Amino acid sequence: MRGVTGRLMLLDTASLYFRAYFGVPESVKAPDGTPVNAVRGLLDFVDRLVKDHRPGHLVACMDADWRPAWRVELIPSYKAHRVAEEHGSGPDEEEVPDTLSPQVPVIESVLDAVGIARVGVAGYEADDVIGTFTARAEGPVDIVTGDRDLYQLVDDARGVRVLYPLKGVGTLQTTDEAVLREKYGVGGSGYADLALLRGDPSDGLPGVPGIGEKTAARLLAEFGDLAGIMAAADDPGSKLTPSQRKRLDEARPYLAVAPKVVRVAADVPLPDVDTSLPRTPRDPAAVRELAARWGLGGSLQRLLDTLGAS
Repeated sequence: MRGVTGRLMLLDTASLYFRAYFGVPESVKAPDGTPVNAVRGLLDFVDRLVKDHRPGHLVACMDADWRPAWRVELIPSYKAHRVAEEHGSGPDEEEVPDTLSPQVPVIESVLDAVGIARVGVAGYEADDVIGTFTARAEGPVDIVTGDRDLYQLVDDARGVRVLYPLKGVGTLQTTDEAVLREKYGVGGSGYADLALLRGDPSDGLPGVPGIGEKTAARLLAEFGDLAGIMAAADDPGSKLTPSQRKRLDEARPYLAVAPKVVRVAADVPLPDVDTSLPRTPRDPAAVRELAARWGLGGSLQRLLDTLGAS
């Protein structure tokens, strides 16, 4: 990270282009008839984000490995239901809609041509890249994602918040500690423990059977964190009910490894990139070629105009 001053905006890129894909009709196509709804939807979204939030720095964070082997080794069910094809020598292939997959390389090419920093690191998810950028940031951070897992990074003291799309990509919830406490009963620092206790079927995380979100929040309020809850499970005089104690005791093997799986990494070896907001395209010729080939017209030009005026 070079010379990062001012607000840093981190995009959970796959999360956002998935939302764009389902939020923009497939009838939005390139001149050759190829759907470009995810491409144009993402460009419109980035344009609006820059207009509304005026970041000084912007990074499109990528999933170089959406299901890292080190997480799967700890919890084999992690994202297992989303595997389209397993690869022994590299990342498994994720199940993605047929008309979205061809749009991803176009998105990457456009971001590169415009000059928006794009970072993915082998062996890590975009969440981990975001976690590391956030840990290293000296100023405020806006994380744009449709993935609640990143709520764990919310930190009012450091100015870290999550901009969470509520409907498509048009309406954002600005998520700070107050929002988390009102909705989940925990702040950012407690969200990962809440998530691993309740589980998450969408990520293949079993959680602790019989302990849902509300019970997990109550336990965290009373005992502080997962370590405090497990200390209470070991203490016959604690206020845990017999059934809670039994469930936690039976879940010890899962609870021993779940924190490493659920908590985003903060030590990813990031490349040295210029994260500053580009005022002019990095590769104007490539921008023109991509705009013409894929019919990106208004969406791409609006973004370029916004960047030029920022």
